[in-house]
Amino acid sequence: MAAGSGRGPSGHGAWQRPYLNIFKHFRVEEWKRSARDGDVAAVTVTEAVARQGGGQRHHGQAALTPPSPFRKDARLKGSVYRIRGSVPGSSYLQLPRTPTQSLGLTGRYLYVLFRPVAHKHFLVHLDVSTQENQVVRVSFSSLFKEFKSTATWLQFPFVCGAARRDALGAAPADVRWTCLVLDLRSILSLYLSRRYSHLKSIKLCSSLLVKTLCTSDLLFDPGVTPGHRPRRGLSAMPREMAFPVPRGEQWHQLYDYIRFPSEGSSVLVDSIQKSCASPAAGGQSPADPGCQLPQPGALAKALRDRLSLVHQITSPEAVPRRCPVVMRHIPEVQLPAPGPLRAVAAAGQEKEQRPPSVADVAQAAAVADGDGGIHVYAAPRSRRCPQTVPSASQGRLLPDPILRLRTIIGFGGCSTRWVLWTQDSSVVVYPCHAVIVALQIHTGEQRFFMGHTDKVSALAMDSSSTVLASVQAGPRAVLRLWDFPTGSCLSVFKTQAQSLFSLSFSRDGAVLCGVGRDGHGKTMVVVWNTAQVTHGGEVAVLAKAHTDVDIQALKIAFFDDTRMVSCGRASVRLWRLRAGFLRSCPVALGEFQSLHFTDLTLEEPQAAARDRPGHTLFVCSRSGHVLELDYENVCVRSVRRLLPTQPQHCPGQEQPGNGAGPGIAINSISISSAFCATGSEDGYLRLWPRDFSAVVLEAEHEAPLSCVCISPDGRRVLCSTAAGSLGCLDIPSWGYSTLMRSHGGSVLAFSTEGLRKQMATVSRDNSVRVWDLSSMQQLYDFTAADESPCAVAFHPAQHLLACGFDSGTVRIFDLASSDLLVEHKQHHTVITGLTFSPDGKFMFSSCLQGTLALYSCTEQRSHVLRVLGNVVAAAGGSGSEALAVSGDSRLLAFVGPSRAVVSVLQACSLHQLLRVDISVLDTNCTALGCSARVCFAPVPRGELLVATSASKLLVLDTRTGRLVREVSGVHKLCCSSLALSRDGRYLLTAGDKVIKVWDYQMRFDVNFQVYIGHSEPVCQVAFSPDQQHVLSVGDAIFLWDFLAPPEGASVPALLPGAEDRGQLAPPARGSWSNKHGEGSSGKLKDACESPEQPVPVPPCRGVSAVRPAACPGVFSELDPEEEADVPGSSRIGAKGDKDASVPVVELLTNEELLVVRPKVRQESSRSPGGPAKELREDSQSAESPCPIRPDCYRHFTPRFRASLLPQSFLPAPAGSEVLELKAVIGYNGNGRGNMVWHPDTGFFAYTCGCIIVVEDLHSGSQSHWLGHAEEISALAVSHDAQVLASASGRRNGDSRCQICIWNIQDGVCTANLFHHQTQVQAMAFSRDDRFLVTLGDYSDQSLALWDTSTHQLLASTALSQPAHDVAFSPFSHRELACVGKGAVMFWLLEQQGADVSLKVHQAPAPAVLGPVELTSVCYGADALLYSGTNSGHVCVWDTQQNRCFMTWEADEGEIGVLVCGHHRLLSGSNTKRIRLWAVAAVPELRLRGPDARSSSVLLEHEMPLDGTIVSAAFDESLEMGIVGTTAGTLWYINWAESTSIRLISGHKNKVTAVGFSPDETHCATCGEDGSVRVWSLGSMELVVQFQVLNQSCQCLAWKPHAAAARGAESQHVVAGYSDGTIRLFSVSRTEMELKMHPHSTALTAITFSTDGEMILSGSKDGLVAVSSPRTGITLCVLAEHRGCAITVLHCTSKQYHALGVEGGELWLATSSDRRVSVWASDWLKDKCELLDWLSFPAPAGPQEGLSSLPPSLAAFCPWEPGTLVYVGFGLQKEALFYSLHKKQVLRKLSLPYFATSLSLCPAAPFMAVGFGERLLRLLRCPAGAAQDYAGHDDTVQLCCFGPSGRRLLTASHSALFVWELAGA
Repeated sequence: MAAGSGRGPSGHGAWQRPYLNIFKHFRVEEWKRSARDGDVAAVTVTEAVARQGGGQRHHGQAALTPPSPFRKDARLKGSVYRIRGSVPGSSYLQLPRTPTQSLGLTGRYLYVLFRPVAHKHFLVHLDVSTQENQVVRVSFSSLFKEFKSTATWLQFPFVCGAARRDALGAAPADVRWTCLVLDLRSILSLYLSRRYSHLKSIKLCSSLLVKTLCTSDLLFDPGVTPGHRPRRGLSAMPREMAFPVPRGEQWHQLYDYIRFPSEGSSVLVDSIQKSCASPAAGGQSPADPGCQLPQPGALAKALRDRLSLVHQITSPEAVPRRCPVVMRHIPEVQLPAPGPLRAVAAAGQEKEQRPPSVADVAQAAAVADGDGGIHVYAAPRSRRCPQTVPSASQGRLLPDPILRLRTIIGFGGCSTRWVLWTQDSSVVVYPCHAVIVALQIHTGEQRFFMGHTDKVSALAMDSSSTVLASVQAGPRAVLRLWDFPTGSCLSVFKTQAQSLFSLSFSRDGAVLCGVGRDGHGKTMVVVWNTAQVTHGGEVAVLAKAHTDVDIQALKIAFFDDTRMVSCGRASVRLWRLRAGFLRSCPVALGEFQSLHFTDLTLEEPQAAARDRPGHTLFVCSRSGHVLELDYENVCVRSVRRLLPTQPQHCPGQEQPGNGAGPGIAINSISISSAFCATGSEDGYLRLWPRDFSAVVLEAEHEAPLSCVCISPDGRRVLCSTAAGSLGCLDIPSWGYSTLMRSHGGSVLAFSTEGLRKQMATVSRDNSVRVWDLSSMQQLYDFTAADESPCAVAFHPAQHLLACGFDSGTVRIFDLASSDLLVEHKQHHTVITGLTFSPDGKFMFSSCLQGTLALYSCTEQRSHVLRVLGNVVAAAGGSGSEALAVSGDSRLLAFVGPSRAVVSVLQACSLHQLLRVDISVLDTNCTALGCSARVCFAPVPRGELLVATSASKLLVLDTRTGRLVREVSGVHKLCCSSLALSRDGRYLLTAGDKVIKVWDYQMRFDVNFQVYIGHSEPVCQVAFSPDQQHVLSVGDAIFLWDFLAPPEGASVPALLPGAEDRGQLAPPARGSWSNKHGEGSSGKLKDACESPEQPVPVPPCRGVSAVRPAACPGVFSELDPEEEADVPGSSRIGAKGDKDASVPVVELLTNEELLVVRPKVRQESSRSPGGPAKELREDSQSAESPCPIRPDCYRHFTPRFRASLLPQSFLPAPAGSEVLELKAVIGYNGNGRGNMVWHPDTGFFAYTCGCIIVVEDLHSGSQSHWLGHAEEISALAVSHDAQVLASASGRRNGDSRCQICIWNIQDGVCTANLFHHQTQVQAMAFSRDDRFLVTLGDYSDQSLALWDTSTHQLLASTALSQPAHDVAFSPFSHRELACVGKGAVMFWLLEQQGADVSLKVHQAPAPAVLGPVELTSVCYGADALLYSGTNSGHVCVWDTQQNRCFMTWEADEGEIGVLVCGHHRLLSGSNTKRIRLWAVAAVPELRLRGPDARSSSVLLEHEMPLDGTIVSAAFDESLEMGIVGTTAGTLWYINWAESTSIRLISGHKNKVTAVGFSPDETHCATCGEDGSVRVWSLGSMELVVQFQVLNQSCQCLAWKPHAAAARGAESQHVVAGYSDGTIRLFSVSRTEMELKMHPHSTALTAITFSTDGEMILSGSKDGLVAVSSPRTGITLCVLAEHRGCAITVLHCTSKQYHALGVEGGELWLATSSDRRVSVWASDWLKDKCELLDWLSFPAPAGPQEGLSSLPPSLAAFCPWEPGTLVYVGFGLQKEALFYSLHKKQVLRKLSLPYFATSLSLCPAAPFMAVGFGERLLRLLRCPAGAAQDYAGHDDTVQLCCFGPSGRRLLTASHSALFVWELAGA
């Protein structure tokens, strides 16, 4: 038998016995039947050459210098194959040559004689065929970190060398030659329950050395020579397979032997490594030196290390380093010497033996190697061999399986086009997301085809209903072929296309054709040969073609397997397969060539005429045309068009014809011998005669039809809709039945009702549906017009249904009458929780804002009893599971007020009884994460189950809050749903798209079973009311049969291997771990059991036992002195820590709760001027040198400001404010870390100057927090998103900078903290939010620690060097770190009572980096710390040893931002880019110390932005986030989509001019950076930006609307630049229309005439130019103001003869010398006449406090025609009203300061004046009533009212403020 036949093994395998040398048989050295790529070579190394290390020339081979591995193996002779490469997949050796061939090797054992290359990884793939004709890939590699399994792929980590903790990963330097024996039959049986057939192919990837590969049905003993008698069942190793053993040495001392799985093993082992199953040991005696056994203590240590390593390798989640490793079933090993080993039974009797396995660690004997490794082999097999006694806990959960899928309610997922009939017309086949369903239409029974991992995108079946083909969506689409009668998978393979969306089988099933897209988005057609797939053969590609033609449908002709027909947009083509090529020709369609064709069908003649020439093809289109084509002549026979019903015809009759007008879009067509069926966009299924003369029958649907299919017998028509319904029309009876009605979107939640056996679901399709649980048919359907339902709950007794919506409304429906009973509007945002109490007396609801409402349901119309705010965490679940009610209706539990806290309330009153902080329940483990779901156990147990974000499940005592027990690794991701059976025996969990059923008591070795089927995350899982079924929802509704026996009839636990595992996925073991002990016992031990040495323990940390205020005597307070007198009391913690804080309960008054907090002494409170000041002054020298700013951009430097705060302020009376701040445009890119985003709650805040802008990312609405007067440098948000800290510089008169503490819920500043002298560089909250650390800048050089509850300064210390960044450890609230010049400072917080102290350890940066600044810091997983440098390097630190063990160059510039999460690291630098790194392998490199290499760190993504990165906030997985840059931009980053979207943008430099559009829908701004930006006032987003390089834009103006040209086309903006040019921009066309150069110096003012026909511009030299925007010609230049810069140009209209001059327009020009000229103009007559000339006096001498003279500003008064208002430098600080009629000043308004900006409201007598003292004043004229407004952090240089007078736009440096006038 030769490889290449494409078939399985031959009829008998005698030629393969007793063994087969694969390399020799297939002549690998000729490379004819094998393939290689990269650096693959056969090398020969003789003993002499190996010893000398020289080279020797051999025949047919080049001279070779043996590499270092050969020099070490002088004993090895013969040829070996060397495969090496930098990447494991780059170099490989493959057998056979092509994937379509098969080796056909039937041997059970595969022997791999190889050696990994030192310090390198390797990878081996084995493709194994099963007797079910399925190909399974078995891979093992040193690259794999954990075991992974799918239905077609097993991945095993390979541990190189000895069992050491650093063995996982690349091969060590002392790796040995290894004989690896893979038992392929056992691997498939144990892990997949498949039966082994033959080995199909082998692929060896670099880097490794291979001596040979062999297969055999015999088990060879490598340690037994041919002269010795081998053990029973073993054979001596053949010579060509044996490694040489020098005389006097033992085989096992030189080589490694690995058999996988071990002999007789029935326990699933998740890694391949050196084990205890070496058969060679049987030939040695215990007295042999090579078999000398260690002492019992040493052996026990070896076993512990061994199991610890296995646990570390095989755990689904990495074990936190601070958690004790939990080891189960470690038997006590007794080794009496001398004499044989014996096992002592528990009862003193010898137990029945069973075959040894990897789990039988008691059989292992260890021999210490020279390098400290442990090589383990088996003890002698005899009756006296020690055996562990199996206990009951070693069983598994039974029955197996415990769930059986019964029904799926769902249809489609990827497409609803694919519905198929079977040959007998009795079964319908359709996809439901990742599952294929075969529905028996008469009985309603379903059969399932499961194996796809993504949504099914296409289906096809041959005419005999023998083979079913399905392909899944996603890249590299996987195609499966199924044996339809049996449901088994015949073949699975990856297609040649990137995605497939259409499949078609030939009539006999021998040819399969698929249509999809390739990697470049082009259409691709692939044809496969499937003739032999039902006989165990392979699937081969016959041809493939790439085309630019659009294809919507393609079908293989029934009369010829080599011919196909396709249709698509403007295309109908005929295809033919010939000689391996696929070619096509178009059908000439004439005038119908441009139609969009959607579907086609070939007319099948009767059996007698099937071979006659002439075949007809029907094609339908979106325009309603149906084309009848002659296939043989490739021409159009006839064309018909389906038109809507005309008014004169009867309803329901459509007219075929060729008339004009819109036709009915036809999506699908099907034809039989008697009639034709069409499915159209209007939702109608229509039956037509063959000539389409009239509609015979039609059926209306609620959604467009996507597919119609006539059954083979022609009696039924199957139709599907885009909404997810599936129906069947019976033609003889004209009856229509709905086969499947499903949700059109993901199902969010459900609720069940036991009396009537009903279920209600809510979905993303905005519908609420009620189903019958018995028939699974839909009963009711509710849809809200503008609302989306998000939670649902049945009343337990009445036939009522409550539903919560995203608007915050809760509605209760009476299902009996289908009426709305009551509507509650207590919430204002999305409902996250809704449930009834089991007794039906109360209802509870919660919303996204944290509000909790209690309703009374004793009457039919419920009413509200109590509402609490900010108590439920936003991310604490959704639907009915966010709130949990105990079975006796007494307790209510939920996650809140923060995600780390679980609260238990009294259900009837909402009085809080218990509050548990799960983040501090365990002082040794810091990976519990946040709470995600809660669930009550049955009432007698009194337990509350809490699922955490760290994949842990906690069981709490509901009375005390004490942790009873815990299970880790529940799911790979967060658990999304919890449910407990009514009897408390079984637990359901959902996560990772799977469902797990657990034994709640955790009595077995394998305590759960895993079930797959969902293609999306499971949103909810629960037991049915009768406990006979399990329901799960997500992408669809799954109904499972629950097969557990009733209580009292439980199946006894069986030992592992007692029966097959069934079709379950290989489980990852999870076990409850004891929280108060080491947990080494296999028996479950509750946390409440007493330890061996009782130690008095203070009350549980993080637990607040809360009672109403009227309940006295719950706790008593003890002072330290009093506590010492109490018998049995102790201040020592559970681990003997004398510094452990003792919680003290404070009884608060009124409605406040009891809160547990550390007791703080009164003298620890410090005020800004008190002891804290003395502490700071003592810590620094009186004569300190002038600080020097560090060389890093990460260090904050405030922008220079010459302005000062106002001395007086006139606030508006409460409730009478005229101005309201609506929006702030801009982000302060000068800040550092001044943007925060909390992904769980959606809280998003950033700074702009001295304002904190809190923005709703969904609606875009803003709220503004005013509390600072100076530029804000940094922000920090607490982990529960309840507190925000902000820091700014010193205000006028303050000696310390200001830190504000904000309550996020109401936006109120609760405290002001003062300590640092200059600026705050960075801030961070501790993981439990108890502490806040603040870091001063380079001038301050101090670190301060604050108590967030009392706002007291706990500790402060001076730093020797400036620090740039600080971070709290996410694992401990006592650890933090900051970085500075060349070092990391690790801080430890120590607390003794009320005294808090900080201890520091300074660790220098690696010397290889030279003198560097460590600029950024963040914590990673597994107690790692990452720091960035100003040289672009990232350093990784071990926080347990405070040392750096690895660095790599991450960027070319300084790294100022680092964010870490989920084994990813994001870096941002001053090179204007962010990078995403994969750092999953970094924790393992820690053990290598300085030898760790950075090659394991991979760059995943890189994204350039518009400026230096200064802030970043991402979600936990770093998939999406927000990044801020110095350009004043906040970017939304999505790594999955590789997109960056501007969220917030603003000016980086000073804004020089602002203006509103005439319709006030937009505003325009310009700045010193040369940009003109147009903003939408509706969304406050940047619409368009015009950028001129190397110029500064100084002024701009909007063109007013002409009377005849209003609309988008008239939107123009003119701008003046520093080079004297004027540019006219079209906003609608986003282009520059005109450029003029009328000035030789910079422009300073510009405006349009009132009719928009002229442009007036003023320059720095005082010239005023009048230019035409139509021609670009400058008409005149006025030089009256020559020598002084023009500051204002303003135009207004007037009566033509008013003021005694002709002209319809007045305009004025103001210059910096306090002169105003007023002109009257008639532009049509080219008249421009000076009307008035004003000059205002000024003081003779300079004024104190003025660094520069204020501008001269003037404007026409809109409410007093003929009057202008002037402000400027003068004798008095005032505003002057000047009358052009009277030629005098009418009145004066006093101002507090000289004005810097001026604007007059055109709709009301208001005047807005801005000042250099950061003040905006609104004056009501003529009374002069003033209101002052704060918020600007610099001079208010611009203010401008809108044309309507409703809005005011102000600017302060780069920040823009949009105000609205109240009542305008």
